[in-house]
This record gives sequence, structure tokens and C-alpha cells, in this order.
Amino acid sequence: MKQRTLSDETSIGLGLAALGRPEYINISDIERTDKSEMAFRQHAFGMLDFAYAKGIRYFDTAPSYGKGEQFLKDWNDLHRHPDVNLGTKWGYTYMANWKLGYEGRHEIKEHSLNKLVEQWSYSKQMLPALDVYQVHSATFESGVLDNSEVLRKLVQIKKQTGIKIGITTSGENQKEIIQKALETKIDGQEVFDSFQVTYNILEQDTFHMLQRAKQQGKIIIIKEALANGRLFPNAEFPHYKSLYNTLQMLSKRYKVGVDALALRYCIERLRPNILLSGASNSGQLDQNLKALSFCLNAKDLTLLDKEKANPISYWQERSRLDWS
Repeated sequence: MKQRTLSDETSIGLGLAALGRPEYINISDIERTDKSEMAFRQHAFGMLDFAYAKGIRYFDTAPSYGKGEQFLKDWNDLHRHPDVNLGTKWGYTYMANWKLGYEGRHEIKEHSLNKLVEQWSYSKQMLPALDVYQVHSATFESGVLDNSEVLRKLVQIKKQTGIKIGITTSGENQKEIIQKALETKIDGQEVFDSFQVTYNILEQDTFHMLQRAKQQGKIIIIKEALANGRLFPNAEFPHYKSLYNTLQMLSKRYKVGVDALALRYCIERLRPNILLSGASNSGQLDQNLKALSFCLNAKDLTLLDKEKANPISYWQERSRLDWS
């Protein structure tokens, strides 16, 4: 199968983390009254149609996004758009089973060969539109980067299908994980082609490592550019007052929302291949897309650079956010 490539210029993609399950970590999300599976399916299809009409061609999901992977597969089967690129992941299992207020762990990680084989058996049904298959939240603790059976299976999938194999990262040691993944080989062949990384105004720790990955020709996909909503003014985070003031000033200057500013910052600083929007409705997505309509100047970028948080504090704070 001929291997397709994603664009060398930054495009905005749509992630389904907030579209495929009734509860998610995002403090700025808009409350929905109907949280039934059918309502979410209809809403997800509407959002995918809207995004496609707006020019979005990359869509990202995972088995742990509730029904997100199924919704994306079914939508793609319905339309068969020849120009869409789909990305999914393996390694997490959705546990909440659509129970609102679920008190257990919503996702459970397992980076075993059995889990890879199990989840790939469903994900591969998205071929040939499937372009990127990723290890979901690779960590040293899960041992996935040293598991030769798993790595060999991923390389086999790559050879058989022509898709890109990637990782996603979270946590305070993202840059160390990226470095390890860049060096990971099986039988002399590099395993990973793409890197989906949390990067935003507060979490800038991976900047130099991502630059290195880009120089090696890797695909860079940025997620959580809005820091799960923490970039929006919120009385619960008084330690971000300086950031909020700066964003408010820039918002007035450029006549765009905080979300567009935050996305534009990532574009200007990294020039990633894909910048994921986590929008849960068309209004949010419309505002996100304004990031493509202006440029920040060097002084503005420097102001925002100074607002970076300590990585340990950033991720500890994120771990305390509620699912809702």
C-alpha cells in the first residue's frame, strides 16, 4: 500500500476526546442536557460534518474516548471522503461504560501485546483512511518502549499497511519519553514516525525535543493546546493572573478569543504538522479556526513564553481536575 503523508504546513485537526464520551477533563466545556449515547452520536456526526465543511481533514480518536472510535469509523464509512486522514491509538480501555458521575478510573492503561492485538483488530477497519496509529500515552512505567514483542508488531503493522506508527505523551517527563522513542529501533528500523504531545503556553517543556524530532522528519501533532481549559480566566487559578491579563490584552488587540491566541502561539512556536482542536461544539470550533487568520509578533510571543509553568506543578494540577 502506498504510504500517504500529512501536510508539511500546520493544519488544525479535530480530536474526539470530548465528543465520544459523556464526561471528560475540560473545565471550560459547555454543559449538555442530553448525555445519552444516541445524542452524542448525532452530535459527533454533526461536528464531523461541520469540521469537514470548514476544511478540516485530520480526525483523531481512541478506544478510551467512549464511543469516539466507533463514531469516527461509522461517520467515515457513511461518507467515504477520499481526502480525510484518521488517527487512533491503542493501550487504554474505557471503563466508565457511559455511567455519569463514575467514581472509578475512566481509563485503564495496558500496553501489552494482547491489548495491541485486541484493539488493532477493530481499529484496522478504518483503513485505508487510517494514517496514524499511536501508542496511547507512552510512559517508562508501562514498559512499552522496551517491549520487543509490541514494537515488532507495530513495525509489522507499518509494513503491511503503510500507515505511520506514533506515540502520544503526557506527564512531566514527556521530553524524556520523546527522546527514548526517537532512539527506539527494531531490527535496525526506526519504530516511531509521529509524536502527539501536550504543548501549550503553560507546558513548554518539550520545545527543544520537538524541534529535534522535526529535524528528523517526524510528524508533530499537538494536543491540549488550551491546557484543559486552564488558559481561560478562572478564579480557581489565581496564580495565572499574569497570564490572564496578557491574554485579555492580546485578545482585544487581535479581536480573537483566548482559544485562538493559544492555538496561534503553538503554531508560531513549533509549526507542527497538526494542531488538534478539542472543540465540543461548532461555535468553539469556529473560534479555534480563527487561529489561522492572524499572526503574533515577536514581542507577543516573548510575553507568552514567560508564562510557562513548572512541568511538575502543571501535571500535578492537571491530575486534580475533575471529570465532568
